[in-house]
Amino acid sequence: MTVTSRYTLAEISRQVAALSEDLRLCHPTVADAARRHANGPHWGGLRRVVVVGNGDSLHAALATQMAFHTFAGVACEPASPLRFLDYSTPSTLRPGVHALVVGVSASGGNTQVVDALTRAAEQGAWTLAITSTADSAVARAAQQALVVPLAGLRPCPGIRTFQASILALYLVAIEIGRAHGHLGRCEADDLAGELAAVADAVASTTALVRASCAQVAEQVAGAPVLLALGSGPGYGSAQFTAAKLIEAAGVFAAAQDLEEWEHVEVLARPRDMPTVVFALPGRARGRALDVARRARALGRTVIGVGEDGDAELAASAGTVLPVGGGVREEFSPLLTLVAAGHLAGEVAGRLGRVPFSTNHS
Repeated sequence: MTVTSRYTLAEISRQVAALSEDLRLCHPTVADAARRHANGPHWGGLRRVVVVGNGDSLHAALATQMAFHTFAGVACEPASPLRFLDYSTPSTLRPGVHALVVGVSASGGNTQVVDALTRAAEQGAWTLAITSTADSAVARAAQQALVVPLAGLRPCPGIRTFQASILALYLVAIEIGRAHGHLGRCEADDLAGELAAVADAVASTTALVRASCAQVAEQVAGAPVLLALGSGPGYGSAQFTAAKLIEAAGVFAAAQDLEEWEHVEVLARPRDMPTVVFALPGRARGRALDVARRARALGRTVIGVGEDGDAELAASAGTVLPVGGGVREEFSPLLTLVAAGHLAGEVAGRLGRVPFSTNHS
């Protein structure tokens, strides 16, 4: 039986190509909305943030956790709704802890996120929804809603929506930092401006990955399993990359922390397993280079994701998937998502697959 899919590889390419313009268009609106929300009485005393979501939304929480620590000066816990509702709520929302629970759902229809926001409000936390769908169930469930509008969305593994979620989370972190004095007014404005300027690096990354993804896809498309490794924001990028390869190409891919790989997956077969190592400038870069060298010495097919022209990474990994440079570590997931989306589309094309089709073919 032939199944006609509403998903296409061409749409993946269109979504990747739209990222830099989305960032330019959405940033002013979302920044203004985040600033208005932060002017309320609840944000100034925050000491804890929990970001709740599934799939890409959870990956967005992992990718931006560092930003809440450094920009907002608060503890941040990414959590799935199940873990939050059944295992974390009593300790997370204990009396005396001024907490914000952020529910992330691009579609706005995730019923588990709705339940998490409802429970959080019942137990005294302030709640915020981040979504691309106004007047959705998630938006209605929260005390405040931050809507990132995206025009012309079509069925596709989440690419534009992932960027929208992390953009909103960055700006929320900046405004929390401004609200309780962790950031000065000018410092917060400078960070928000720096975030807007990342659109240029996203545009240059789009051009770079087009030129290199075909070679990388040829190396990894025939493998039965692929690993993506990173730490800090790079761990969120690794999770997102694995998800896109599964959704777009049906390749079994998994993500792991750099250090944990050395204790577990280093022992796994096949010996030539493709291993994507996120090694952009930042706190974990030295460890990432060590892991790339170790994996390559074991016979792994190693693809390092790093700044264009990074000779040290090229020597360590052998193959580099280059991204634009010059952004701080906190903002690096905005660049790596470009590489993840384009690579997933290239691998799917080589395998003759379309997104979300593997259960039907």
